[in-house]
Amino acid sequence: MASPDRPLSPHLQVYKTQYTMALSILHRATGVALSLSLLLLAAWLVALAAGAGCYAWVAALLGSWFGWLVLGGVLAAFWYHFCTGIRHLVFDTGACLEKKQARQSARVAIVAIVVLVGASLLAMLHFGG
Repeated sequence: MASPDRPLSPHLQVYKTQYTMALSILHRATGVALSLSLLLLAAWLVALAAGAGCYAWVAALLGSWFGWLVLGGVLAAFWYHFCTGIRHLVFDTGACLEKKQARQSARVAIVAIVVLVGASLLAMLHFGG
């Protein structure tokens, strides 16, 4: 019989927070954010089907500073989820599971995310007007 003072299984408060743990948690959070961002895509498509007036309103909203901020956040969430998803796929093969390798893959993912987000934001600024 388990003691009432001890949890039956380890939980988040048992572990020391490490950046690899934070990457994993943020991977899940960006998945949720990307799912919610599909509502923006649906709104844009509905506005496109509803006519020029409705589409102009949505286009103006997405073209505002707030719209650019939201679109930039969605873009950052996409690249984060993409890069850490590849990292998790590598883990699923049984590779890079040692502590040192996992930390190195986390650093590589962070660098890739920064480069991809930076390049994407520059492209948005250049081609977006």
